Amino acid sequence: MAKTKSSRRWLDRHFNDSYVIRAQKLGYRSRAAFKLQELQDKDRLLGRGMRVLDLGAAPGGWTQVAVGLVGPEGVVVALDLLEIEPLPGALILRGDFREEAVLAELMAALGEAPVDVVLSDMAPNISGIPAVDQPRAALLAELALDCARRVLKPGGALVVKMFQGEGFDALLAEMRRAFRAVAIRKPAASRANSRECYLVAKGFR
Repeated sequence: MAKTKSSRRWLDRHFNDSYVIRAQKLGYRSRAAFKLQELQDKDRLLGRGMRVLDLGAAPGGWTQVAVGLVGPEGVVVALDLLEIEPLPGALILRGDFREEAVLAELMAALGEAPVDVVLSDMAPNISGIPAVDQPRAALLAELALDCARRVLKPGGALVVKMFQGEGFDALLAEMRRAFRAVAIRKPAASRANSRECYLVAKGFR
């Protein structure tokens, strides 16, 4: 099938993207690794020996960064609907944690101890129709928050992707009730024309 003009423009923009080029040089699986690195520099979320759950982890860019920051004494569990290639230092799971069997597998992988940080870079397949995409994105953010409530230790942290628009203020208010502090971040690696941002919540109540 012939590529459309819009898809060709996207491919040109993608492969000329400085973050894509840097990711390839450094061996990162995606440019998203730089987003988490910037959040880490600003908010000091991850440290040696921490236990981390990475939701929506494919292809593994955030997981790579997390593994490096928690070190061999830490634990990183990565989950996605899509297949993730094996990554040394991480336990990779595939499935939808809304399904009982997948949730049970996830909880077994995490073990009895709660986690220090939940990361969620989950995003819906974008249709280009805001009235469709925004509710889907809000739902995924809500699911990440619900999961964090199950597994986070008191004082733990959550990072969740969200898009400015309908449902944003409601999610922000809900997170502020669940955490002592919530900041809105727009990493430099997020494309300027994207409504994408990250809610960084610390001090789980």
